[in-house]
Amino acid sequence: MSSVIRIASRRSALAMTQTRWVIAQLQTVYPDITFEIVPVVTTGDRILNVSLAEIGGKGLFVTEIESLLLQGVVDFAVHSLKDVPVQVAQELELAVFPKREDPRDVLVSRNNRVLSKLPFGAVVGTSSVRRVAQLRRIRPDLQFAAVRGNVETRLGKVATGEVDAVILAAAGLRRMGLADKISEYLPVEVCLPAIGQGSLAIEVRSVDKNLINLLAPLNDEFTAMSALAERILLTSLNGSCQVPLAGYCVRQGDTWFMNGLVASLDGQSLLTAKASGQDPHSLGLQVAHSLKSQGALNLLTE
Repeated sequence: MSSVIRIASRRSALAMTQTRWVIAQLQTVYPDITFEIVPVVTTGDRILNVSLAEIGGKGLFVTEIESLLLQGVVDFAVHSLKDVPVQVAQELELAVFPKREDPRDVLVSRNNRVLSKLPFGAVVGTSSVRRVAQLRRIRPDLQFAAVRGNVETRLGKVATGEVDAVILAAAGLRRMGLADKISEYLPVEVCLPAIGQGSLAIEVRSVDKNLINLLAPLNDEFTAMSALAERILLTSLNGSCQVPLAGYCVRQGDTWFMNGLVASLDGQSLLTAKASGQDPHSLGLQVAHSLKSQGALNLLTE
């Protein structure tokens, strides 16, 4: 294996921070290997004036990166798992899942107000149909504005008064050292996270067994198991960011717990399911089956 390993990463500040964190962990194990970041501007990064639901979904953040992997230009890629679509490219695999960060959504607001204290009719910035559907159930008076772009851009819209608040992933703010900006952590009972939220995933060519073994020290068993369980739910429902679909699997003691949610775009119809047991992988199938039996597929195809 080359003494220089090339890593593909989106060019955003958050993506680069996450990739540098992965490199720092690897360098503690392999101080003699040089790791080189290859920044990539994806289609999803270039098109910021419309929501992902309108332009094709999560794959817009990974297609160019997967192309570089398949061409051998880079050796592996670091993704936010929630940005990875149901199917990755043939000949590639998600091989390593570092320890998960906080999976919750958070509110960042003017005057540091929590969700229940936002003014009537306040404008909340988010392009996530999942977040909108759930928050409309709690605060039907809120107005939602499509907001995309990097973390700094979204925080800036609050600072300038363009919106009263934004909803972001806790993990991103914490990884960037911006946890002090958080006005409220939204409980998963209020806003169930996106599939894989808070988790990183390292994508490699399936044939690169030596590289997979080299990366293995970064893998966190519980994160990997919960990620697989959540993605089984995603796969079973053929979900994407174009529909309000959420899922979260967590281990408490010796038992795994899985929650899933599917909603209509207006938030008026909202289906939930939960399961618990010793095998997290089966929980994804159980929750998907329960949601289907309630009519989830009809909501997902509306």
